[in-house]
Amino acid sequence: MPERYDGLLLVAFGGPEGPDDVEPFLARVTSGRPIPPDRLAEIADRYRSVGGRSPLNGRMRTLRDAIRAELDRRGLDVPVFWGNRNADPLLADTVAAMRDAGVRRALAWTASPYASYETCRRYGENLEAARTAVGPGAPLLDRVRRHHDHPGLINPAADRLAEALDRLPADRRDRAHLLFSAHSIPTALADTCAYVAQLRDTARLVAERVDPQRRHDHEVVWQSRSGSPQVPWLEPDVGDRIQALAATGVDAVAVSPVGFPVENFEITWDLDVEASGRAADAGVAFTRAAAVDDDPRFVSMVVDLLVERLGHEPELIRSGLGSLGVPVDACSKACCPGPRP
Repeated sequence: MPERYDGLLLVAFGGPEGPDDVEPFLARVTSGRPIPPDRLAEIADRYRSVGGRSPLNGRMRTLRDAIRAELDRRGLDVPVFWGNRNADPLLADTVAAMRDAGVRRALAWTASPYASYETCRRYGENLEAARTAVGPGAPLLDRVRRHHDHPGLINPAADRLAEALDRLPADRRDRAHLLFSAHSIPTALADTCAYVAQLRDTARLVAERVDPQRRHDHEVVWQSRSGSPQVPWLEPDVGDRIQALAATGVDAVAVSPVGFPVENFEITWDLDVEASGRAADAGVAFTRAAAVDDDPRFVSMVVDLLVERLGHEPELIRSGLGSLGVPVDACSKACCPGPRP
């Protein structure tokens, strides 16, 4: 039988909204990790160089309001809440507000459709920690299924990449190399989850729609690496790959940040600043696709993932375009294990 959900919770990483928020945000992100002070200062300077503001919170507000409107359009009386891991509104505060609003059981959508420790299991741990902090009366929290190949993600990403290709110089457009970018993770963690396979599946699906004649080469690249340089992480880095492609004669790239459905600072810095700068230095024309969070099809997808579990629309197909199969509602206890001590 379908579960009786009386709330929808949107969960994101969070980001600062002004210069005064940068240090508190970074303190939460790095809590318990031995980050050298000069490294933290470097990251803080990056945020300040763009006004100390991440686009993520603003985009999450817009997404929340659009989802509320879509639920109203479908005649579904389900309140929508939003909480972050590392910035206001913090998850524990949001879960407390849900309790106070009378929510008993909610479904949580997290701002990444992919399976890995950071994008899957850790969000589950954060939700449980928030419930524990709230205490008695905290609503039960389940999560939506993984959805890396949902049409509501794939089709908007393809359209955004096609728009980006159109912005390249006309004389280079047809030979542009397509790069699909996502957050790098340690290879030891990648070996224990479906993260890489899902991202490659997503990249293939988007590339097939943008380039059905297969005129463009495409591949998955990685960004936002952190941690000890002695620990192997997924490669190649997007900037390194652009430089290597330039050495082979490639003179145009189009980057799709498929690993980040919601516009955020990592896209702004790693792609718009660093990767585009390296492309310019190498004489490579660069364009970047916009994130998909403000596309109506993406909004509809989030509601579809809720409706799947409500059972209000039995004719709704559990959509999945890829080759890995449609995931089950709940992950197994063994999925996406964390780093070993």
